[in-house]
Amino acid sequence: MGESHSLLESSFVSEEQFITDGNIAEALEATEEDLLVVHTKHYLNRLKWSLVVATITEIPPLLFLPNFLVQRKVLRPLRTQTGGTIMAGKLAVDRGWAINVGGGFHHCSSDRGGGFCAYADITLAIKFLFERVEGISRATIIDLDAHQGNGHERDFLDDKRVFIMDMYNRYIYPGDEYAKRAIKRKVELDWGTEDSEYLQKVELHSEGALNEVRPDIIVFNAGTDILDGDPLGGLSISPQGIVKRDEIVFRAARRRGIPILMVTSGGYQKKTARIIADSILNLHQQGLIEAEAMVGEGSSSLVTRMMYSSGSAGSSSTAV
Repeated sequence: MGESHSLLESSFVSEEQFITDGNIAEALEATEEDLLVVHTKHYLNRLKWSLVVATITEIPPLLFLPNFLVQRKVLRPLRTQTGGTIMAGKLAVDRGWAINVGGGFHHCSSDRGGGFCAYADITLAIKFLFERVEGISRATIIDLDAHQGNGHERDFLDDKRVFIMDMYNRYIYPGDEYAKRAIKRKVELDWGTEDSEYLQKVELHSEGALNEVRPDIIVFNAGTDILDGDPLGGLSISPQGIVKRDEIVFRAARRRGIPILMVTSGGYQKKTARIIADSILNLHQQGLIEAEAMVGEGSSSLVTRMMYSSGSAGSSSTAV
């Protein structure tokens, strides 16, 4: 499942003077060559059919639009978001952390999309790092969206370099038993799980995962669809619980000196943007991130933003 909340988030964070207009740059769209690092040519060709995109994104009216409009209004922003996640991976390695406000299309694998996920940005970011950045040979995915991250799980099923921790509502989409075989630390939650139990499990299992295998990069899929009242997540976590969750994961990463890339994945309520902004501000206040730059696309309603610790240019994403 996926959604765009980044325009609102960036304005909330700007209100707190965490970023300024001078910190915003243009994002880069993932090219076909980039996408082919993971995706099959056959899959990318299928996205040229509006019916296929309507099915993947779960937006039936797209079926009636000519594909050039679908490409421009839906897939191009998603490719920009995907390019942002790839770039954020490199920035996280260079500078210790990066936040892509968006991204986290964790239901998409190399040859199959779904749940609003058309491109496998998490898989792409990790494979780009493995192939192009010296010293990056192990990755840990900490997936805390309310839904199982079956896309990256299918992609890394037989890859011993990638450790996957996935904590999700056991009763909801996608229920992909085949993909679950890739999860090294599986935490299945019941309907209505609340803050106390949830945060205890986040701390126990994120610490446990990082103690079990020390990665060179952490990809943190920080979905806000765990929020109480979310129509799709089925969990009962408070806004303060989400802020604390993100702090726990960042603290675990920064204490160990492991670079962390955060993507914001799914969230389906109006207050989601404010919560993500509050979480980013809290990470800054706790000394877990420094505010130097922010990167964005800035054109369509799927405005995407990426934050990283200091320095040059970048890009960004939205997600599931």
